Amino acid sequence: MEKKFNVFATRRLHKSALDKIRKTCNLRVHLGKIPIPRDILLKNIKNIDGLICHPYDKINSDILKNAHRLRAISTFSVGFDHIDVKFAKSKKIQIGYTPEVLTNATAELTIGLIIDLLRRMSESDRIIRKKQWNEIFGAYDYTGTEIAGKTLGIIGMGRIGKDVASKAIGLGMKISYHNRKRITKNDEKKLNAKFLSFDKLIQESNVISIHVPYSKETHHLINSKIFKKMKKTSFFINTSRGKIVDEVALINALKKKEIQGAGIDVFESEPIAKNSPLLKLENVVLSPHIGSSTQETRKKMSEITAENLLNGLQGKKLLYSV
Repeated sequence: MEKKFNVFATRRLHKSALDKIRKTCNLRVHLGKIPIPRDILLKNIKNIDGLICHPYDKINSDILKNAHRLRAISTFSVGFDHIDVKFAKSKKIQIGYTPEVLTNATAELTIGLIIDLLRRMSESDRIIRKKQWNEIFGAYDYTGTEIAGKTLGIIGMGRIGKDVASKAIGLGMKISYHNRKRITKNDEKKLNAKFLSFDKLIQESNVISIHVPYSKETHHLINSKIFKKMKKTSFFINTSRGKIVDEVALINALKKKEIQGAGIDVFESEPIAKNSPLLKLENVVLSPHIGSSTQETRKKMSEITAENLLNGLQGKKLLYSV
């Protein structure tokens, strides 16, 4: 009988993905605290061939030094900044991730935050639930901002940025973007997108949305200096990574009305602190890092995570390799 691979998962995947892994692997799944405590990860990583991890799990060199048999890491995420890729590669460990599949879900949430924020939907909901709607509003008592005709400035025109632009066109928005490299002329024409320098985009956009990966270069890319350059009537959206934005600077910009509002799905520290000043601000819409959280996307991500892992264990080409 062929020997089975030993695999450890820091959290469960969709049942169909787990069943597929169990056909050729001895699989253990951590069902406790999220993210997985370091001591439990250290204990389980010593004699495994494959690891399934998630974006909150810190797979650093200290952890990997104890992974004596590890062949493949498969992360249930599009980001991989939680893994020490350089160290893993030095140990000839293959790393798989799940891009593309979560593009639509994240773009949908971005558009949802824009609509919610500009039309003050969550704020309106709170007014009613708190029983503060005591009389009919006059024509100018409670107004939002119309979305059609506004300029959406997209920072990072990759798969998600392009999909956000495509969806925003349907709302009647104008598209500007900044990227390390210009997209093709064909894509610019299709999206009616105008390439701008970073500073010009910041200064001219009515809504600014971030879609860049997190790295040392993008750490606090959006800071107090940047917020001061934005229009006082502008809105800021982040469905990318929390540490790309200096959260203290964001809070100050919202308090001082340097910008009109913000829609935030990702935070510097997650879960967000219970005493965070963001919780007391009315000009912000908050969601708990749910950019890719749809049933359809989670199932697809699970299937890709399983396929990447199995391919890596068997010495085959991964579907998506870091």
